[in-house]
Amino acid sequence: MLEVCQVRKSYRSPRGPVRALDGVSLKVGAGEITVVHGPSGCGKTTLLLAAGALLAPDDGRLFVDGRDPYRMSVEERARLRATTIGFVFQQFHLIPYLTVLDNVLAPSLANPFRGARERAQELLDRFGISSRAEHVPAALSTGERQRTALARALLNEPRLLLADEPTGNLDPDNSAAVLAYIADFAHTGGAALMVTHSDAAKAHAGQIMEMSEGKTVGAEGAGAEDPKESAQQ
Repeated sequence: MLEVCQVRKSYRSPRGPVRALDGVSLKVGAGEITVVHGPSGCGKTTLLLAAGALLAPDDGRLFVDGRDPYRMSVEERARLRATTIGFVFQQFHLIPYLTVLDNVLAPSLANPFRGARERAQELLDRFGISSRAEHVPAALSTGERQRTALARALLNEPRLLLADEPTGNLDPDNSAAVLAYIADFAHTGGAALMVTHSDAAKAHAGQIMEMSEGKTVGAEGAGAEDPKESAQQ
């Protein structure tokens, strides 16, 4: 579902270019969870944005379901995101003036489908927030906001789920619940890529990659390329 091949990305800064990604490679197949672990500033979020067809790399290739989003038109790339990829952001990015139900339904505006409201209600029931359906995000706990964000990401039944520090703002109980939901997604055939500095997510991963300063410095599990081999390519 996701293949990242020697991807590089740099940003400009007053002190010169900062390389956020420096030849990163990985693969995530259907039914797999990959965790990219590392400290803040190591390039994890940049990797996730590139994988989600939101940030074009400077070099290297990236494929989602066998297609390179950066060789598509803007419209084709937007369609790929709407139909194939689900995002869970660290800061939730819920629309403050919409109810929980309408926030979960938001992706159906870009990708309308029959039964969207029923699908949204099913997800609210599954995540234990159906009683909050008519509340706005400000009335929710942090854990409820994250579950709302996860339900929104899953509304269109994506094949690839990308999660940026999905437990970073949560207490241990809510963290465990969110990780269990992501594991369920993978068990039903989805592919998931999580970037995090938390150790708890590792228990759910079939593949773990450690990052430092934009590079892969260690990898465990099938699909993770050996950093030494990548450096030689």
